[in-house]
Amino acid sequence: MESTNRAESYEDQAVAAGQVVEAAHFSAIRSVRTEAEALLTLARALDHELKAGFGAAVAAIHDIPGRVIVSGIGKSGHIGRKIASTLASTGTPASFIHPSEASHGDLGMITQQDIVIALSWSGETTELGDLISFCKRFAVRLIGLTANPASTLGLAADILLPLPLVKEACPHNLAPTSSSVIQLALGDALAVALLERRGFSASDFKVFHPGGKLAARLKTVGQLMHAGDEMPLVPRGIRVSEALIAVMGKRFGCAGIVDESGRLVGMITDGDVRRHMSRGAGHSDLLGRLVEEVMTSSPITTAPGTFASAALELMNRSQITALFAVERGRPVGILHIHDILRAGVV
Repeated sequence: MESTNRAESYEDQAVAAGQVVEAAHFSAIRSVRTEAEALLTLARALDHELKAGFGAAVAAIHDIPGRVIVSGIGKSGHIGRKIASTLASTGTPASFIHPSEASHGDLGMITQQDIVIALSWSGETTELGDLISFCKRFAVRLIGLTANPASTLGLAADILLPLPLVKEACPHNLAPTSSSVIQLALGDALAVALLERRGFSASDFKVFHPGGKLAARLKTVGQLMHAGDEMPLVPRGIRVSEALIAVMGKRFGCAGIVDESGRLVGMITDGDVRRHMSRGAGHSDLLGRLVEEVMTSSPITTAPGTFASAALELMNRSQITALFAVERGRPVGILHIHDILRAGVV
């Protein structure tokens, strides 16, 4: 009897656990869908009521000689920090100032050459009062992100970005969820628009991201390749046996074939040799043939300035493990897939 009760208890617990999982799954789906709808609402607003203000904000930020100062409190403050960070990392100098700290001396960080972005969903955040007053007093341009255009922030802003009213993912429509998402998305949109307007390139991006996985992906072939005497190169017209010495001696599994002017005209790999032997060529006969008869003409190459991540994609797509970097047709280095992996590109 006791065993039966225990079994029923386990079964009840399993049912309860399943119900909890199912309820959590439903909540997650509802939350994501609600926030996705909020983003679509923002996209529609950018085509209408936000269009003029967004364009004016991008132009104003692009033209200032100083920095973008971002401020907000609570969830808007957290979003503001991320917006400032994204702007700064994509070519627009930016800093975050906490509005309470601003009231206790940090207003001195703001100059008339700067522009301020203030975030407040209600537009009536008390802590932003001194910052708004400072902007008006010293003619510092103010961009306001608020869902209430008639609010203190909305009326004070030189450029208003009116946020559309959206339903929060919170079932009580209280906790900032969807509203935070669209603030963040609008900030990202500003950063991307400015990035494109400035012509900010991947190489520029690398300057601000010297560490971590991203830095590895931004390394170039020229930084990773083997150059000079490390390259396995042999002249056109030699025997396969001689070319194989270079293949085995340099440990790249291949050798480049160059003509009299030093231009790369082919490539021979240990795989090429195996394929010719499998077609019935005798070992001694194959080794005595000219390398031109066995090599791959017009091999796949890259340039020293190519990003390592792009070189890796090329290798994977072409199903090769090494490739030469060339300039004006002449090999200047060789890159093996292991060099890319060791650099942490993937």
